[in-house]
Amino acid sequence: MEKTREIKELEEKARQLRQMVLTMIYRAQSGHPGGSLSAADIITVLYFHTMRVNPMSPQWEDRDRFVLSKGHVCPVLYSALIMRGFLEEKEINTLRKQGSRLQGHPDMKRCPGIDISTGSLGQGVSCAVGMAIAGKRDRKDYRVYTLLGDGECNEGQVWEAAQAANKYQLDNLLVIIDHNGLQNDGYAAEIMPSEDLRLKFAAFGFQAVEIDGHDLAGIVAAIDFLMTQKNGCPKCLVCKTVKGKGVSFMENVPAWHGKAPDDAEYAQAIKDIAQGRTRLII
Repeated sequence: MEKTREIKELEEKARQLRQMVLTMIYRAQSGHPGGSLSAADIITVLYFHTMRVNPMSPQWEDRDRFVLSKGHVCPVLYSALIMRGFLEEKEINTLRKQGSRLQGHPDMKRCPGIDISTGSLGQGVSCAVGMAIAGKRDRKDYRVYTLLGDGECNEGQVWEAAQAANKYQLDNLLVIIDHNGLQNDGYAAEIMPSEDLRLKFAAFGFQAVEIDGHDLAGIVAAIDFLMTQKNGCPKCLVCKTVKGKGVSFMENVPAWHGKAPDDAEYAQAIKDIAQGRTRLII
């Protein structure tokens, strides 16, 4: 019963995250809705179930670390930081504005709760590996989580980082793939096929699992299981997702990778997400 209640609460958080993402991007008239929406359930579980963080002390030495390697979907991360109390809700009006803490890619020098500045695809996972190595050497029990896109896995640096994670036996590292099948220029399989990402990470020595990236109970169970496995293997969770998840006209449409909705589209998107159960952020 308690587990069921928690999943219901996470579902509500995920709806609110998606709503806030859309509001941010609509008001900025700039941003990346598709990948933000596909990652919303993953981010919800990390920030409202899994990760050990403290909004009152963002640089707490023993906090879990998170690296948004696909940095362009920062609206979903900013939304989580607002809902966790790292940022003020009114800041949703400042996305991509001059001087804002909410830049177009995460900036660790401006925004509390950001562990590393990201944006150049493929580089974030190397930073996460470095953090995990530091944790091992300092005998800390914090965990490091990083979120990559499937298109991002075209970058060779991802696989160099994977080799290092295996060499240093980083079982405190979880690499999560938002496997939505689309990237900026179209369908990932047509641009550069990634083949079976679970098998590829397994071949690099990872304990790798593939799940439905919109099944909140499944995400919770998979992360809880993987991060208890102290077997010297880095972890990988491949999440099969839908780009633009939750908005009828955005789902699986490449054009919504980096486009802001107009007035009518925003109204329809909020209606699709809210389903009468969450408050409209105004």
